[in-house]
Amino acid sequence: MPWLQAHLEVDKSRAPLIELLFEQLGALSITLEDARDEPMLEPPPGAMPLWRETRVTGLFSGDTDADNLRARIDEVLDQENSRSLTLEILEDQAWERAWLEHFQPLRFGSNLWICPTGRQVDQPGATIIHLDPGLAFGTGTHPTTALCLEWIDAAELEGKTVIDFGCGSGILAIAALKRGAKQAIAVDHDPQALIATRSNAARNQVSERLITMTAEDFQPREADVVLANILANVLVDLASLIHSLVRPGGELVLSGILQHQAQDVARAYQPAIPMQPPATLDDWVRLQGVRS
Repeated sequence: MPWLQAHLEVDKSRAPLIELLFEQLGALSITLEDARDEPMLEPPPGAMPLWRETRVTGLFSGDTDADNLRARIDEVLDQENSRSLTLEILEDQAWERAWLEHFQPLRFGSNLWICPTGRQVDQPGATIIHLDPGLAFGTGTHPTTALCLEWIDAAELEGKTVIDFGCGSGILAIAALKRGAKQAIAVDHDPQALIATRSNAARNQVSERLITMTAEDFQPREADVVLANILANVLVDLASLIHSLVRPGGELVLSGILQHQAQDVARAYQPAIPMQPPATLDDWVRLQGVRS
């Protein structure tokens, strides 16, 4: 099966947003390259500089609808950024499996692990999610996902109901179920995301407690915990809907937010859900609060 590759050239300030967008659209790999042959001097320890003009490339499965992918990117980005989008077909190679030979289990918090095929976790009593995350996770998951998984690891979820709004691969819903949630509802506007979610749930033996729904079919209901790891502008636009899903006394966890966007997102949910001080990882933020 061939593969579909998407390229976008953007200013480096936009690269993290494009990286997250490609991940949420189902990319199996995401790479960042120099778009203008700019020299890069040796960075200081711990620094992760980007070129002023950065080329972000996402690798998608060959059955991805190219026209739909282009349309969804256009919905999110302004014309100046989306017009640089190019799509190309790659001949079949075992890209994902070749990369997974170098991928090791990842821990989030103290006890929650993602473990790919052919690997094992030796920690007694660990909560293990069996998942092949693909190249989009790089040497560790995207910071937005990592922040949510760390929260799930520390949260008291036994017997609770959870909504994963914008579920993607279903990783957050599956993690919550493995941590003892009674039921999770995974919602996404992309049918392919729901297919992936159901497949991952079956692999982790939590299917009987998982409900998947398209955004169009979803009937708003209250839950004990609502997780929404989506783009900041969407979190603001859908604030009234998302906050209504949290029962009084329930918890809301938001991610997909760059640090400079955190104040605007938090303001959109007040006063119904006052946010705690944000948790940060790299340039990304997780917000959480309890509905009054």
